[in-house]
Amino acid sequence: MRNRALTPRRVALIASLACAVVAAPAAHAFADDDARNAILQLRQQLDQSQQQQVQLYNQIQSLQDRVDKLNGEVQELQHSQQRQPQQQPGANNDQQGDNTSGQPGPLADPQEANTYNSAIDLFRKGQYKKAADSLSAFVALYPNSQMAPAARFFQGSSRYALKDYKGAISTLEGVVHDYPNDPHAADAMLVIAGCQIELNNRNAAKATMQKLISQYPNTQAATSAKSRLKLLQ
Repeated sequence: MRNRALTPRRVALIASLACAVVAAPAAHAFADDDARNAILQLRQQLDQSQQQQVQLYNQIQSLQDRVDKLNGEVQELQHSQQRQPQQQPGANNDQQGDNTSGQPGPLADPQEANTYNSAIDLFRKGQYKKAADSLSAFVALYPNSQMAPAARFFQGSSRYALKDYKGAISTLEGVVHDYPNDPHAADAMLVIAGCQIELNNRNAAKATMQKLISQYPNTQAATSAKSRLKLLQ
């Protein structure tokens, strides 16, 4: 075979082929780097999403813990009422019509007391649908009862437990509006904020908790609201 001379044209051709061979692995390396970066970005997004889900779960769990605590307070209140002597008809009762202490005296009407206690017992047992209906019936029968604020609060809390968030907000806003000085008003606002979080209305939830902290600064509900606000920032 005859050796061909390396003309300038052949040298240029050989050089271009060599560059192509070298460039191919480099291009593949760049593609691998892009893929790795895309995977890292996706992982970061997933981590952020998971963190937000954990925060929301903690908020919901905290609200549920608050409802459970209120449940225990109701049971203790019932026991306290049973231990107190029944008020005689016509006797003076400073607590009648004034529920600001959070510990109303025993109801003078046994039927009224039984109706309320039966409804609260359903709530305590976790039978929230029956509890909501029974508490609604109690408020309709005894709209001026000293237990009406509590009945309406637990009615709203029952609706929250049933995931009827809009119904719960409507009921609990009535508690805050009609009984602003009742101890249940602050708790009602806290549950309202929880409903708003469930409805993915974070701005409304922030506004509700800020209002709660402003209006009821020395309550346990306000302390809880401060902690939850930090999670929503």
